Amino acid sequence: MTAKRILVPLDGSELGETAAAFAADLARSTGASLRLLRVRPVPKHWVADNGRVVVYADQEMERLSAEDRDYLETVGAQLSAVPTESVVRFGEPAQEILVEAEAFGADAIVLATSRPGWLKRITGSGIGQRLLRTASVTVVLVRAA
Repeated sequence: MTAKRILVPLDGSELGETAAAFAADLARSTGASLRLLRVRPVPKHWVADNGRVVVYADQEMERLSAEDRDYLETVGAQLSAVPTESVVRFGEPAQEILVEAEAFGADAIVLATSRPGWLKRITGSGIGQRLLRTASVTVVLVRAA
């Protein structure tokens, strides 16, 4: 597989970081660049028992964005000699991954899966399965040991 732009969705887990390491090895061998992506659900207002809004959704989005950018930059720093970018998005994960893949011009999406066996990964539910069915680019599922 020859890819010049690889999108790596991360969920904050060690399992996800396994996919980032795999994508970095692939990028080094092909001269590709990586875009690390973190997708979160759109936050809601936090309301106290008395009915007053304690935290507004836009404030929570900014806090989560800063936290996730720090996380993605830390992961990117561990992927030596590979050009990386970081993006944080809010929404439904599979849909946002597809939108970001198109925006980035990705040639491949690399993400981790914990499901054993190829058949279960294909027929099971989840983000990997949805991406395999709907992505217009190559989707690589990395099984963590």
